[in-house]
Amino acid sequence: MTAAIDPRTTKPESATERKRPLAPLQDWRHKLTGNVIIALARFFSGYTVRWVDCQPDTCQRIYFANHTSHLDAVVLWSALPAEIRNLTRPVAAKDYWGKTPWKRFLACSFNAMLIDRKEIKVHQSPVDLMIREIEDIYSLIVFPEGGRAEDGTMGEFKSGIYYLAKKRPDLELVPVYMENLNRILPRGEFMPVPLLSSITVGAPIWLEAGEPKTEFLNRAREAVRALKEA
Repeated sequence: MTAAIDPRTTKPESATERKRPLAPLQDWRHKLTGNVIIALARFFSGYTVRWVDCQPDTCQRIYFANHTSHLDAVVLWSALPAEIRNLTRPVAAKDYWGKTPWKRFLACSFNAMLIDRKEIKVHQSPVDLMIREIEDIYSLIVFPEGGRAEDGTMGEFKSGIYYLAKKRPDLELVPVYMENLNRILPRGEFMPVPLLSSITVGAPIWLEAGEPKTEFLNRAREAVRALKEA
């Protein structure tokens, strides 16, 4: 008897693992700064990483996580194994990371893709820009809530991740739950406070054929939320 296949956990036949050579950072200054960022992220966040029903892999993915701190993108990027980290671009807010030359340099050092929806929405959607930039090479780190949660609770997911999944159905959508980052760098603070945090990476999901946007966004949000108890 053939076992039933659950479309919510089964990788589409069109999805393929893309094993790619490592992509170097722009120059030695960014590489050196990137290594410093990784060391500082580990020091301040003291993170532990668990992979639950998912394994580290260089196949092209979209890691989507809850968002409570400006440190989220840096810490999650730093926590990935080196061969994955070099092929992963966090999506970050240009209004924060693009404010000064120093912040722009730091953003480049952790391979950030700076997005300003106000600037590009007239000519190109943020989703189209992300898809163009990653090509068939990079994975993404995105935060579907759009903004940071005030008290650590998860907000509703915006539609961006739905359209990413719709336009690139071959990509694995990997949920991530990050715990305690909001206490390390609370809103309005400039200096992080060293505390322990945790990162839980869950099983990939995909957009099902004909699945309504609202249902998918709720399912994706629940996939992240459930990792808090995993």
